[in-house]
Parts: sequence; structure tokens; C-alpha cells
Amino acid sequence: MRILIINGPNLNLLGTREPDLYGSQSFEDFLKELKSKYTSHDIGYFQSNIEGELISAVQQAKQNYDGIILNAAAYSHTSIGIADAVTAIELSVVEVHISNIYKRENFRHFTYLSSRCVGTISGLGLKGYALALEFLLSSK
Repeated sequence: MRILIINGPNLNLLGTREPDLYGSQSFEDFLKELKSKYTSHDIGYFQSNIEGELISAVQQAKQNYDGIILNAAAYSHTSIGIADAVTAIELSVVEVHISNIYKRENFRHFTYLSSRCVGTISGLGLKGYALALEFLLSSK
């Protein structure tokens, strides 16, 4: 199975950005671990701080992937464009948030993506990506 992980703004700073909230492991190191555990599956990765690039990545994923794990980060709470892209493709998309968005500022409690995705995982750290991957692999 081919799964694409898409990370949004500031997630390139994982490991150094607010480690008390996001942990001290870089996403690159976590991704290496994930890929070594799931060697029989193709796990792609894309990260951008630019909304339009994230939209393009979602749209293009349907050509090469069977599902998406999407952490649009702050764009989850603001981007109707990313939400529309998720709706426009015929892939299962799991929304992931590293921190518990419901324990944070009120504006983070709503995401435009949640109603467009097959599920949402929030507050379980990087393990949320592994759980999303397990779900996608078991649902095909």
C-alpha cells in the first residue's frame, strides 16, 4: 500500500520547536523509524509552509497513493482550500494533530478538515501518525 504523509507549516521544526508541546524528536528521525517498521509499504512524505503547495500535494496524491495522513497544522483551522482539496479527491484521509487541539486555544478546537476526513487523531504525539497508518492499512 502507498500512503502519503503531508505536514503543514512549522512542522519542519519538530524536535526543536516547543519540545514540551511537540516532543524532541525530529519528524525525519520519526519517519525513518516508521519506514523501517513498515518496509512492505511505500510511505511518501511532503512538508510545506505554503498553503497552495499543500493543496497541490493533496490533489496530486490521488495519482500515486492509496491514502493520506494529513497534519495541516495551523491551516487546519483556516484553510477551506485544503478542505476542498480533501473533498475533491477519492482517497481516505486521516487528519492528525500532534498536540491535543482541544486543550489549546479555542480557535484550535475547530478544523475545516475533520468533517472531510475519515477520522481525526489529536494529542497522541508522533504516535498519532503510526495509528493513522495502521488504520489506513487495515481499511484496504
